[in-house]
Order: sequence, then C-alpha cells, then structure tokens
Amino acid sequence: MALLTRLHGLCHLGTVLAFLIIYAISKSSPNFTGIGKAIFIPKWLQMMKKVFSALISSIFIFMLPLKTMASWYEVKGEATIVASDKAARLHALEDALFKAVNFSGADIGSISNLMPFLEEKRKEYQFTDHEVRYIVVDSQRKRGGKMIVKIRVDIYPSATGCHVNQYKKTMLIGNIDIAAPQQAVMGQIYKLGDDFSRVLNRQIDETSRSFVSVGTTDYSISKQYPERTTMIAQDNNAQYIIGGQITDLTATVDAKLIKKDVINRQFALEMKVYDGKTGHELFDKNYREVAKWPFAKTSQVDTRSARFWASTYGEMLLRVSRNIMLDLESELSCKVTLPEIVAVFGNKVTMNLGRLHGVKEGDQLQLWHTASFIDQSGLPRNKVSQSDITLTVSRLYENEAELTIDQPSLASSVQIGDVMNKIIK
Repeated sequence: MALLTRLHGLCHLGTVLAFLIIYAISKSSPNFTGIGKAIFIPKWLQMMKKVFSALISSIFIFMLPLKTMASWYEVKGEATIVASDKAARLHALEDALFKAVNFSGADIGSISNLMPFLEEKRKEYQFTDHEVRYIVVDSQRKRGGKMIVKIRVDIYPSATGCHVNQYKKTMLIGNIDIAAPQQAVMGQIYKLGDDFSRVLNRQIDETSRSFVSVGTTDYSISKQYPERTTMIAQDNNAQYIIGGQITDLTATVDAKLIKKDVINRQFALEMKVYDGKTGHELFDKNYREVAKWPFAKTSQVDTRSARFWASTYGEMLLRVSRNIMLDLESELSCKVTLPEIVAVFGNKVTMNLGRLHGVKEGDQLQLWHTASFIDQSGLPRNKVSQSDITLTVSRLYENEAELTIDQPSLASSVQIGDVMNKIIK
C-alpha cells in the first residue's frame, strides 16, 4: 500500500499570489504612478513595502495547507466471484477500504455505514461528515475467478474518535451452535461453530480498535438466563459476551455433464451481543453469505486446517468474521468502558483493566457505586450512582492497574464491584 500525501494545491495558489505581488512592485513597466513613487517616496520605504508584501504572502502560503492537509491511500482489494460480478465487486471494495482505513488509524467501525453507497457502480464516491472523504476506483478486473479492484481513498483521521478516548472493552466469545446438525453432514463439519468462534476471537484480538477478546467459552449464551450470563461474564472479566447460532449450511449442486459439479454452500449466522453486567441482550444481527464449496461431497473436511480456511468457503467465513468485528465497532465503540474495582487496600484500589486495554499512568477516573435491588415485579435490577470520588492510576500492569483515591477521607465508601469511567480532559 502506497501512502501519497498532498496539500490540495493551495500552496501553489499562495506562491502565485506572492510572485504577482513582488513582480508588480519591482518589475512592472514605468507609469505615472510608478514615476511619482520614484520621485517622492524614499527607496528604503519602497524596500520595506516589498519585504512586507513578501512576508504576508509567505504567511498565506504556510497557513492554508495546515487546514487542508489530507492523506491519500492507494490499495488493492479482492474477492472471489460466486453469485455475481456486482457482489464480488462490493466485497472487493470492502476489502480495500478496510485496509486503507485500518492503516490510516481512522475509525474502522464507520466502514459499515459506507457500504450501502458502494453498491452503486461508479468511478468516484464522495462523502461528507465522514473520515473517508473520497474514493476513486482506478481499476477493476477479473482474474482467476476473483474480482480485483484498485482504489485511492482520501481519509481525514479524527483525533477524537471513541476508540481514541475510551479504554478497550473486554469481549467474550460464547459457544456458536449449529441449529440443524444434519446440514453439516456434507464434509462432516460439525465443529464449524467452535472453530468459527476461535476465528472471531482472533479477528477481534488482531484488528479491533475498541475491544480485547478474553477468549472463548463452551457455554451457550441465552437471554432466557441473564443471571447465568452475568456469572460467566464475571468469571471471565468480560464487559460484553457474544452468542450465536448457525442457521443455514445447505448446499446447492450445479450438475455438469463433462466438468466437475459446482457446489455452492450457504452460511447464515444469527449473532447476539449481551451486556456482561446485566445479562440483557443489547443487539442482534443476521449474516448470510454463499461461497463455492471446493471439497468432494463425500470427503471429511477438517475445519481447523489451513486448507479449509484458504479455500473459497473459508475466505467467505473470514470476511463474515471481519464484518462482525466492524459491526461491534460501529455499535459499541462509543459506549462507556467500565473498569471494575477488584481489590481495596486503604486508599489504594486495583481495577481489572491495564496496559493491554490502553490504561496509562496518570489517568484519572470517576467512581460509580453499584447496588442491586428487586423491583415491584420481583425482578433483580442493578443500579449505579455517581460519587464525588476520583482516582488516579499510579501503577500499571498488563491486565490490571493500581489506583490512588484522590479523596482519602472518602476511601471507606469504595467497595469491590464499584465501577469507574475515564475522565476525558
């Protein structure tokens, strides 16, 4: 990927203006006004005016580009052609756009908001009120069953995005079941849900800006059992938990007389995200893709093998895992990260987030007291109330941090289980 920096050509405008001013003063042909100046205005005053004009022009040159500096990123994206060229082009654009935004440091969670606009086949795309300002499709071609696009992207990374100001949130990947195991008979891919959980776990760990995965669990997560969900979250130090179910693995066979049969296989996933503090469902989303199944109908496929994940079907699953990660960024990155107090020693406390989550020495946090109660319907509820207590990070570890209470006289009211939020200055 090549990084091309430009200054929008405004620098050239300042240079031209400076040249014209100086030229008009010193090189213009004599006229009555010029003759009058030569007779009645001292030379030192004329020289001062020239210097002043040049200085103003220089300031004009150097100030304008600072406000309009942008970065162009030239990237390639590719996708396997399955259903249509149009769908493959969209996936290739998504692949290229992700590479550019991820490299630039901009908000990757905003990519999903742009995808509907890229469905229309155009040479150029322009956006307002977005870090991605301009996309130019330089080339598009098909090769080896793949759609390959080359684009240039104009990006203005924001310094105030949620992933910049917030600590990283902890995410636990729950068990992903296959709703109809008989659909997994072809290839005997009964462990696909478990292996997809591990892939999603790695996707979040390696590419997410707002989350740190704390691993996977074999427990199924359901909104019918919020108490169990909160217990699992607490045991794994997770602010959020992902649950899911694979709802479609059916295949269609395009029989050929001479050539090898072409098998296209579906992958549909229903994903749900739960709040680890309350056990309540926050949002859900359905994903559906189709890809060529390159394996024999009677073969047994190892869904942990590199051969499987390098296949056209494996590539599709990797794209789905990336889309899930991007949707998590879009939905949850701006929600407040709530580190929890896990130990209290006088005016010192320990919280369950550390260097890995973006915590730094000197950070200041606001304390919130937590409590539980039973409502009029007999349902358990959680309550948080803001306190006047602030804390400062004094010592840092990989997954924990030690904080000092700024108001020692109020230290007795701090309890294990209280939560905090980072004070953004």
